[in-house]
Amino acid sequence: MQSYWMQMTDESTVLEMRETAMPQPGPQQLLLRVHAASLNRGEFVAGHGLHGQPGSWKAIGGEGAGEVVAIGAGVTRFKPGDQVMGRCSGAFSEYALMEEIEAMAKPASLSWEEAASVALTFLVSYDMLVLQGRLEAGEWVLINGVSSGVGVASLQLAKLLGAKVIGTSGSADKLARLKTLGLDLAICTRAPDFGDAVMQVTEQHGADLVINTVGGTVFAENIRALAFEGRLATVGYVDGVVHAELDLAALHAKRLTVFGVSNKLRSKAQRAAAIPAFVTDVLPHIAAGRIRPQIDRVYDFGQLREAKATMESGGHVGKIVLRMPAAA
Repeated sequence: MQSYWMQMTDESTVLEMRETAMPQPGPQQLLLRVHAASLNRGEFVAGHGLHGQPGSWKAIGGEGAGEVVAIGAGVTRFKPGDQVMGRCSGAFSEYALMEEIEAMAKPASLSWEEAASVALTFLVSYDMLVLQGRLEAGEWVLINGVSSGVGVASLQLAKLLGAKVIGTSGSADKLARLKTLGLDLAICTRAPDFGDAVMQVTEQHGADLVINTVGGTVFAENIRALAFEGRLATVGYVDGVVHAELDLAALHAKRLTVFGVSNKLRSKAQRAAAIPAFVTDVLPHIAAGRIRPQIDRVYDFGQLREAKATMESGGHVGKIVLRMPAAA
């Protein structure tokens, strides 16, 4: 079978298509014929720790959707022929292994490309908004980099939960496109200068929950824009800035909560712990079309380099997806 491998150093990223042996499912694993897999910026960002040690090679791709072709010992929820989606190591491949505890049944209403775009973005958003963010109806959410995959998913989930959403982006066109998903206030900026606009629209209340997909350049401004007992989630640092100033007086006086969202150090069981609640709370809304994975562009399997370049150029809104070749 064919699969993509990546080598990352401090200076460069090398992608390579390899002919490799088809993996065999171990205990509690599914072997999938992958139909589509989604790109996620974190896998290509130095420092996120998703690509192994610098200089090493790693099969890449973090989420996908496909048909079960074989099951390992102890699998009880799925059988060959079932259509599933979920987090999946090495998903940029014709065949890949998925842990049974990570797998979700694919709703019939979703295309393969949409199904491949659910697991990482919406599960991360669920973690930020519900599990850690404790978002309630009527609260204000500020999303830095709202046009990213996680940003768009968080916008949709926040609106579903009854929140009001402010989004920042450097592109007025992207922000206009997101108005159709319910964005309440669009702030066209890449700079840390949005605090005054947030305070004005919230009548000096501030944002109850901030989703920071950008990084350290906006951290201090997010602290300034937070409401009393506000929560700040850090989910990425595409700006490459991993150190930021923290106003301890504001943290103290406003009783703020600052938390990170990452699977880097979590076990398989910890990563999968929220999936049953997500399947109950969110997946029915996705299946019914009330919220929907937003696909910006689909590339063929041989075009991963082009897909990666599009993602890194920042010209997309939502997800970029790789479509696998049809089975022979």
